[in-house]
Amino acid sequence: MWIPITLAAATFQILRTSRQHELRSVLGTNAAGFVRYAYGLPLAVLLSAALFGLAGRDVPDVPGRFWWIVAAAGVSQIVATVALLRSFKLRDFAIGTVYSKSEVLIVATLGLIGVGTGLAPLGWPGAVLVSIGVAALAAKGDLTSLLRRAGDPAALMGLVAGAGFAIAAIGIGAASRSLTGAPSFDRAVFTLTVLLGVQTAINLAWLAATEPAEIRAVLAARWPATWVGVFSLLGSIGWAWAFTLESAAKVRTLGQVELLIAFALARLHLGERHTRSEYVASGLVLAGVIVVTVVG
Repeated sequence: MWIPITLAAATFQILRTSRQHELRSVLGTNAAGFVRYAYGLPLAVLLSAALFGLAGRDVPDVPGRFWWIVAAAGVSQIVATVALLRSFKLRDFAIGTVYSKSEVLIVATLGLIGVGTGLAPLGWPGAVLVSIGVAALAAKGDLTSLLRRAGDPAALMGLVAGAGFAIAAIGIGAASRSLTGAPSFDRAVFTLTVLLGVQTAINLAWLAATEPAEIRAVLAARWPATWVGVFSLLGSIGWAWAFTLESAAKVRTLGQVELLIAFALARLHLGERHTRSEYVASGLVLAGVIVVTVVG
């Protein structure tokens, strides 16, 4: 069941990210990141009210550790989102997306050292394939140039995004699984609602202190921003649900199918063009995804 849920989550995520990328024409980087929380939270609250209020479902039992895990995951995701949007600014949409895919190895490595659940031994060749594909894309087909470009600001922002998303993925899964007394979907919805509340409060306070004019800009961009909120909610529910059912390493690796969607959107909607070597490298990433999904 986690496979179709993850595929749906990846689709909604890339749709949300592309909308955020477009909003950068009228919003700053931090404000464009804030949109996903500010416009996703009201929808999550409505869903929780319908689920636990109107439908009469039991609210999950919440242990004390849930709150600090959610807070850590929320901060990590905020940092990762801002870093990813900055990577887009330094490069382009599809390649910026690929830079952040260092997340795959980071999640798997954290699982190997006991933080979260790692990959099976046969899954590691797939993770390596994903890494080779990401490296080839980052180096524009010339792998020997990758070390020389290690200080590339876009690459560094992508690495920060990957690490942040990895920590958030493990944290969201751990928080949701810590809940008891409710089905997996209900636990995912509850976790997501709390997560968005924490993220909205933190990001709003940051903008109010540093860029108050951006708050008004976020409100003025409410129509396109609402779609970011819708796609964000649907994608986030999918990720939280999948993390509840399967390890973050396998879920996030399968989720890399969003690369195909990213390149399609970049070409058809944003008018970006890419080389044959970039498509070959993307194929390596997807081959690695298949290996991890099947035997990882």
